Amino acid sequence: MRSTTTAAARQGRFRRRGLIFLATATAALLTACSGAASGPAGDGGGEAAPAPGKDDKLTLTVYSKFNNREYGVVTEGLNSLKKKFPNIEIKHEGNQDDDKLTQSIRGGNPPDVAISFFTDNLGAWCHSGSFLDLKPYIERDKIDLNVIPEAVRSYTEFEGKRCAMPMLADVYGFYYNKDMFAAAGIAAPPKTTSELLEQAKRLTQFNPDGSIKVAGFLPNMPFYNNQAQIWAPNWDAHWLGPDGKSNLAASPEWKEMFNFQRQLIDFYGHDKLTQFKAGLGDEYSADHAFHRGKIAMMFDGEYRTAFLKDQAPQIKFGTAPPPVADSKPQRYGGAFTTGTIIAIPKGAKNPGASWELIKQMSLDTDTLVQLGNGLKNVPSTTTALKDPRLEVDETFRPFITMFESGKLLPNPTTAIGDAHLKAVNDFAERWQAGSEPDLEAGLRRVDAQINDELAQKSGGR
Repeated sequence: MRSTTTAAARQGRFRRRGLIFLATATAALLTACSGAASGPAGDGGGEAAPAPGKDDKLTLTVYSKFNNREYGVVTEGLNSLKKKFPNIEIKHEGNQDDDKLTQSIRGGNPPDVAISFFTDNLGAWCHSGSFLDLKPYIERDKIDLNVIPEAVRSYTEFEGKRCAMPMLADVYGFYYNKDMFAAAGIAAPPKTTSELLEQAKRLTQFNPDGSIKVAGFLPNMPFYNNQAQIWAPNWDAHWLGPDGKSNLAASPEWKEMFNFQRQLIDFYGHDKLTQFKAGLGDEYSADHAFHRGKIAMMFDGEYRTAFLKDQAPQIKFGTAPPPVADSKPQRYGGAFTTGTIIAIPKGAKNPGASWELIKQMSLDTDTLVQLGNGLKNVPSTTTALKDPRLEVDETFRPFITMFESGKLLPNPTTAIGDAHLKAVNDFAERWQAGSEPDLEAGLRRVDAQINDELAQKSGGR
């Protein structure tokens, strides 16, 4: 969910890429918010707060990270609540990150509604009591959560506790440069990783001095959307075992994924890749490498279609499901998914009215279609997905198809936030540089690191 405006983009709209920031924010959540406030608002138990009367006058404060063009789109969606409650005013405070949200909860002055891009923090928020349990509201209003795909329901709850609702979704597919494909005599995008490897080599161009001119597919991780969590579903690689512990070293899927990465690193040469990557533009600027014809294929979210049409209309591109491991052909058509979440913070002054706004933003078809068209994200209910007003062109349609595939895989929600993601992405960086020569031994150390953090958090309950 990104703006097509460069200034907005550089504010850091991501859920997946700001791993250092996320680790800091998660630590703050776990330490600062562990003491939940007393009473129903503090633990989310008990009865749901009553809905406001139609003529009640009050103001709801909403924190979000949206700004610039996107801020206006979301504000319009928020104000649609006036159709039902004409006397409720919405005070939308954009450019509020999770750290500011945490501080407001800790200081006893939270907003009435919190919107966050950082779904990986949800487990920490639920675990600490920072967000209210929405179960009493859902049961009172007889909400049918089956209108939300299972994978989306999964990343908006923690250990059976629903403390947030989805507000649009992201699906990560595959982008390819049609002109480069035609020049290389390639008829269709790859469906398997062996095809991806072969096409990457055919599409790569080297300068006379041997440096990389155009990369068929950039294997550096983490960079752009080359993130372990975005790659993992394509190999059907899972983060946690049935016992809730990290078990990467015993997973053939994780090993296959990292060995695939190694083949591309060896083809290009790590030093050449480092030099090439240093000259590439910012992910959310017009200088993005794909926009400039510097890479031929990549993983990215549905929001990139809007970026390309706005910032690089000269690029003829196609979209498709991401290629999958040769050993997992049944995974083709699926993808990684995540999304924006919306919740009632602990200590909110008007929780009953907050819930009405959350229902509007997460379940109302008119609002979701308006937001989906304005932000170029995937609506997070099946009803909105099928609405004829949803704007779907040939490059956006594959993301809708993937979303409806039943093959989406989100990140697991854990009490340690995104610490497991950061651990694996840090390992990937060392692995590609050659400083982790033994794959299984390196993954065992990552397992131990993640399991130690999980055990510490479990022991603190």
